[in-house]
Amino acid sequence: MDKVDRWLLPDGIEEMLPEEARNVESLRRRLVDLFRSWGYDYVIPPMVEFVDSLLSGSGEDAELLTFKLTDQLSGKTMGIRADITPQAARMDAHSLQREGINRLCYAGHVMYTRPKSPLASRTPVQVGVELFGESSLSADIEVLSLLIETLQIAGLDKQYIDIGHAGIFKSLAAEAAFTKEDESALFDLLQVKASNEIDGWLKEKVSDQQLADWFRALAGLSGSASILAEAESLFASAPQGVQKALTELKHLAEVVQQRYPQASLFFDLSELRGYHYYTGIIFGAFAPGLGNAIASGGRYDHIGEAFGRARPASGFAADLTAISRIAQLQETAVSGIFAQNSENEFLWEKIRELRQAGERVVCGLSTQAQPQDYQNCDRILVEENGTYVVKALT
Repeated sequence: MDKVDRWLLPDGIEEMLPEEARNVESLRRRLVDLFRSWGYDYVIPPMVEFVDSLLSGSGEDAELLTFKLTDQLSGKTMGIRADITPQAARMDAHSLQREGINRLCYAGHVMYTRPKSPLASRTPVQVGVELFGESSLSADIEVLSLLIETLQIAGLDKQYIDIGHAGIFKSLAAEAAFTKEDESALFDLLQVKASNEIDGWLKEKVSDQQLADWFRALAGLSGSASILAEAESLFASAPQGVQKALTELKHLAEVVQQRYPQASLFFDLSELRGYHYYTGIIFGAFAPGLGNAIASGGRYDHIGEAFGRARPASGFAADLTAISRIAQLQETAVSGIFAQNSENEFLWEKIRELRQAGERVVCGLSTQAQPQDYQNCDRILVEENGTYVVKALT
């Protein structure tokens, strides 16, 4: 490898230089403060864990996205986290063991074996919240409301939210008594809305005409909240699980649209991202020009079972790196005070006093008598009559 090549990073592995790092860190702080103002406690899970814990309840997608390595101490397989949600579930079930409702929030890097889209980072900063111990729709409404406010804080004036419900397809699939393979095959067809292929598959696999019609209708039920009324009519005699899911979607739409009239809510009853992971309401946030969701979440009631404490749960995770770039927020660099190199004890005391007051003081080293442009200093410490004062830098 040539010397120049040694500085290259692997595809999708990114660094953040000062300007972007400043923007991302500023937004991270604001979002964590937002989460805490809603009652969510901040946690910092480890970057690596044993895969038995890290992948519990996460499904096949997380398995494929997770880098694995061997722990030199135990000989067991560890994984670099590709999602923080399972870690939060472990902390709720094992480390904290709180009774009743437990709200947690986090912010940290995750790492993927492959990018989720061609130009996406494999090492994004992920922020999110998890609400444990509440099975009612009120938890899902709170989490979705907090996601919308997260996007607002990030500077996205319009919030585009896709909403679905895993319970509809799960209930119909249970009614049809599909094998695991058949359920997976129909699921894949619904995700690409392949109407002709869906119709042909149903003719071959589903003899109950009413049930086939319900599955066939799913692919076309997408749009504003008005499609929920159409769905209620179409599924009037469907299994109880379908009725419950539609009632939840309708109530969520009413509450969230009233709270955030500027948000664009799009309902898609065949949108089942994370289907094997989620158990109820599913949602994702999108931005114009990007195909992948910048945030996703929903209800996932079974993830804690692997840790011996099954708890109802709802939450979301957002790609802070992508959101920061889309919003193009520019955090103004803090101007500083330059102090020339000196071991004078009075100068040192003045520097400490200024820093304690919140000022940024850059000390010159060696023979540096003036600050560099990138040090962003607009003032300088000078000695006048035996004391040090701050003057404008000319």
